[in-house]
Amino acid sequence: MFAPRLSYPIRNVQDPDSTKLYAINAENAAIDPATFLPRLAELKQAHEVDWPQTPSFAIFHEGANLRYLVLAWWGNDNELFNSVSVEFDGQWLSDPNRFSFCLWDLEVIWHERNSFIKHLYSGTSDIAAYRNDLMEPIQSKN
Repeated sequence: MFAPRLSYPIRNVQDPDSTKLYAINAENAAIDPATFLPRLAELKQAHEVDWPQTPSFAIFHEGANLRYLVLAWWGNDNELFNSVSVEFDGQWLSDPNRFSFCLWDLEVIWHERNSFIKHLYSGTSDIAAYRNDLMEPIQSKN
């Protein structure tokens, strides 16, 4: 059954390309971003995107059974591209036929949609304001 999960922006780690970082944890505890950062770097290298100039965000999600990394970026004027990886048996896998973002990730995605509209798609183009606009934390009810 659905219950809110601890979800929050990661403020103590800066991505070198200014990708916004978020955490979600099914166990209502802080996550260790260091366990996700190498995979995030691999994903960025695998996509031909000008990351420093592209509005983007990543979700480090400690699920009930698996660890997920969602990387999303805005392109083609108003499209949200994404890559989802799952750590399975100690290996990160990206398989869109098996894994996707989930309903808890949608809260972050909804905030990011609204932030994109406000700062980059409403007649203004302020990527710094977009990058500073982070979702408010959500507390778990566990």
